[in-house]
Order: sequence, then structure tokens, then C-alpha cells
Amino acid sequence: MAYDEELASRIRAQLADQADLTEKKMFGGIGFMVRGNLACGVIGDEMCVRVGPEAHAQALAQPGARPFDFSGRPMEGWIYVGEQGIAAEKALRAWVRRGLDFALSLPPK
Repeated sequence: MAYDEELASRIRAQLADQADLTEKKMFGGIGFMVRGNLACGVIGDEMCVRVGPEAHAQALAQPGARPFDFSGRPMEGWIYVGEQGIAAEKALRAWVRRGLDFALSLPPK
């Protein structure tokens, strides 16, 4: 499965100054990891964001957000964000920040 390279480039630009950033192919897409923890990524033409269990319900209430259901079982603390929720750079930046903040709250791997 191919992933949206343009969206990946937009996310990459948002993370350009982040120390300890690595990229890893996963889920048929690409993941952006900080200190070994996944912050966000691109699967197909959607962004995936790791927001954590406590922020899950609030994140799902945002435009373009839906449950991260990769294998038939939604994963708590992870969401997909479609074009409606990330078309504007300000909105994309906010989603990247959410994923980054959660990844940085975890111990390094």
C-alpha cells in the first residue's frame, strides 16, 4: 500500500527541528518516531496520530478524526485524521504537536 508522500513531506517539515527524530516504514505507510516512540505517521492518504488513551475521546471529536482501526479492532489512544482535519497547515501543526507531545511523555526506547 502506498502512502501520500506529499502529506509525509508536510509532516516532515513540521518536525524538521525535532531532535531524535527517525522515520520508519510501518503499517504499509511511514511513521515518525521521537526517542523511539511513534508520534504520528501516514497510512494511505490519512495521518495517524498517537494521542494516548486519556486524550482519545477529545481527539475523536475533532474534524476529520476517526478511530484507528487497522486490524478490525480499534486501538485506544491512536486515531486517523483525514483531509478535512489536516488541510490547513495550522491544523496539521496542531495534530503533529499532539502526537509529538504524547511521544515525548513516554520513556525513550
